[in-house]
Amino acid sequence: MSKSAPVPSLKGHGYDEDFYAWALGSATLLRAKRFSDIDTARLAEEIEDMGKRERRALESHVRNLILHLLKWRYQPLQRSTSWRQSIRNGRIEIRKILRDSPSLTGSVAGIAVEEYDAARPDAIDKTGLADSVFPERYPFAGDELLDAESWPE
Repeated sequence: MSKSAPVPSLKGHGYDEDFYAWALGSATLLRAKRFSDIDTARLAEEIEDMGKRERRALESHVRNLILHLLKWRYQPLQRSTSWRQSIRNGRIEIRKILRDSPSLTGSVAGIAVEEYDAARPDAIDKTGLADSVFPERYPFAGDELLDAESWPE
């Protein structure tokens, strides 16, 4: 039977004192199966927060993508390679999140509808167009949000 690697002490490296050291120490304790030495309540909370951060990142990318798609659709004479790149990059980032967290895929449509309410006022501010130009409800159909070939007219 081989000796297991020494596990560093978490003394002085609690969650509130040094998060990075706490996280590394907790991971080491998990690998060593020293479950009684782990702050399980805090670890469970951190794991839940990781999931929430992933969803918030998705929401942020969706909101930003919607903003750029609105600008693209409603300011056709100002379209630029920068806008095209922003749309393309937004789609790429969303696909990466969905690749790493496929359980969020079914949430994209609902997130898009919710985030439209935040993106619309930003589009109004950024474009200087009247709010009546932009639909009150989410205007993109089906996969138009993430379809790499879709450029709304």
